[in-house]
Amino acid sequence: MGQKNIKLSIVIPAYNEEQRIEPTLERYWDCFSNKLNNNFEIIVIPNGCSDNTLGVVEKFMKNKKNIICKNIPYKARKGGAILEGFKIAKGELIGFVDADISTSPEAFYNLYENINGCDAIIASRWIKGATVEPKQPLNRRFVSRVYNILVNSLFFLNIKDTQCGAKLFKKIPLQESAKNVTTTKWAFDTDLLYQLKRKKYKIKEFPTEWKEAEASKIVIRKQSIEMFLDMIKLRLINSPLKFLIKK
Repeated sequence: MGQKNIKLSIVIPAYNEEQRIEPTLERYWDCFSNKLNNNFEIIVIPNGCSDNTLGVVEKFMKNKKNIICKNIPYKARKGGAILEGFKIAKGELIGFVDADISTSPEAFYNLYENINGCDAIIASRWIKGATVEPKQPLNRRFVSRVYNILVNSLFFLNIKDTQCGAKLFKKIPLQESAKNVTTTKWAFDTDLLYQLKRKKYKIKEFPTEWKEAEASKIVIRKQSIEMFLDMIKLRLINSPLKFLIKK
């Protein structure tokens, strides 16, 4: 008997997440086992971990179906890990979510239910109907909004929240777009959305419920500079001036 089609693949990149990955997997597995039976897969991509993230995932897999793990021994960054997950995903719909469960499985399922005639649907914290708890500090909100203005000015995406860590795509549009992604750093999400836009695929923003994870790894001053530089590099790569950044 042939393997039945998988409706949904969820890629979870995991860098040093031994404390948070098990409860995230437990909640996502319980939710989608209930809603989609065995018609889903969760793909965890530990990358360059110096803790026991891989061991925690492998232990969880022993008693659960539909969990796949691909360990990357080097630090591929979030974008690199997600791209590796895309390569082995078999779902009709393929998405990714952060390991810290800021996006609940119920919120991710809302994306699944509402993609409809679009090619991609992305969770948004900055459109009507979204909730963010607790409210982000003013400096985080300021950096986010400035970054968004720059992204839309440079790439004409007309998207209010490119950086929310929950996105879902139809398989063919994703495959056609992901192969042209050039960055795995902060601008990864922008790059992927830009490649979709260039091919005229339809992207929908959907209001989400976002709960700020504890033990955030964000260092505002350092990482806002990195985000800006990564975005400028991405703009140059996708312009006639790309020769300026060739090795």
